[in-house]
Amino acid sequence: MSISLYAFNCGWFQCKAGFFIEGLEDQSFVRSPVPAYLIDHPKGRALFDTGLGERNRRAIEARLPHDKFGLELFEGMDIAARLRAIDVDPSSINWIIASHLHNDHCGGMMFVPNATVIVQSKEWAAAQACEDPWVYNKVDFDTGHSIKAIDGELDLFGDGTVMIVPTYGHTPGHQSAIVRLAGGEILLAADCCYTERNLNERVLPGFTFDKEAGLATLDRLAQLRAKGTRIMFGHDATMWKSVTEGAPVS
Repeated sequence: MSISLYAFNCGWFQCKAGFFIEGLEDQSFVRSPVPAYLIDHPKGRALFDTGLGERNRRAIEARLPHDKFGLELFEGMDIAARLRAIDVDPSSINWIIASHLHNDHCGGMMFVPNATVIVQSKEWAAAQACEDPWVYNKVDFDTGHSIKAIDGELDLFGDGTVMIVPTYGHTPGHQSAIVRLAGGEILLAADCCYTERNLNERVLPGFTFDKEAGLATLDRLAQLRAKGTRIMFGHDATMWKSVTEGAPVS
């Protein structure tokens, strides 16, 4: 059964290096991608995350200074534009797999009108209850989409090719996806593991809801990597240099 995976950068996340690595004293700023992925399966199309939305859009000439924290989305970078660039109609997407409901991962849901959002029940409850719009903002995720709240793992297409798996720690209900391609298994990590350095050094970012769960998740990723699974990290600028947008990931 043929299945394809495509990677897109749907915005920029600019922050101090120490934001990603707890305890790191490096105060320099890094500019990292905001990934989203299309999974094209004979039984339907799914997005893993949707990148940034309209409230982070800015003109290219108004981009952030190199030493300022923030998120930004430029013209042509939103998930709808990325999909249309490879001749995929955003209205044809059946599922959105929301790794979690922070705005750089779910902000683009507004561009994908017909999809059902798959989210862990714990995540949906946490986002609904949160009163801090910097952490969870209903503008991003409470968009009128149908919601499929799950608990634990889900075999999306019933054939083992796309497994949604809980990777708790960063948020109460963070989840990742394991995609089994002809060339091997790929895990879409999102923010359970920002960068390869987090995994190599078994170190969490400073912003972690449950550190014990987060370390357990890193251990699971390390075991999968040792068995040959390729990890697509959540905000790793170095890794992203090896990604060709608009071409199938292999």
